[in-house]
Amino acid sequence: MKRFALLALALAISTALLLNLTACKGGYSFTGASIPPNAKTISVATFPNYAATVNPQLSQKLTDDLRNLYSSQTSLNVVNGNADLEVSGEITAYTTRAAALSANDDVSMNRLTITIKVKFVNNCDPDANFEQSFSRYRDYNAQLNFSSVESSLVSEIVAELCDDVFNKSVVNW
Repeated sequence: MKRFALLALALAISTALLLNLTACKGGYSFTGASIPPNAKTISVATFPNYAATVNPQLSQKLTDDLRNLYSSQTSLNVVNGNADLEVSGEITAYTTRAAALSANDDVSMNRLTITIKVKFVNNCDPDANFEQSFSRYRDYNAQLNFSSVESSLVSEIVAELCDDVFNKSVVNW
């Protein structure tokens, strides 16, 4: 009888939690996104590349990855043009430089850094608007040919930059 009572209690708690979660619409997602209830659309404009050194795939990769992140992690519809939430920006830096020296003063690690400037417009809540630069980097062995590691470094950095923009724009922890 005690086992039945515990099972019934667990079922009641589970049902209450499920009903509570389904009653919350538009304001919360399991990703932590906090979207205004009246926001239904988001646009992500193509990020032009104004860095002194240009990676020809970076602009499209950054833009596509940002669009995919909003599409997969929120209930917002990604649209072109005017939207409830608007993300735009530019790539401002793409640099490689020495990051560490070995014991005999040779370069042992290099660093790839990507910097973007982002403008976020929340047409539902203008107080949430911002303009901010985000920068991320990855170090790599200086003995490696940069072209052999560039694609994987860029993918890792772009993922972090997208997370930074996403968190700043729709996660209000």
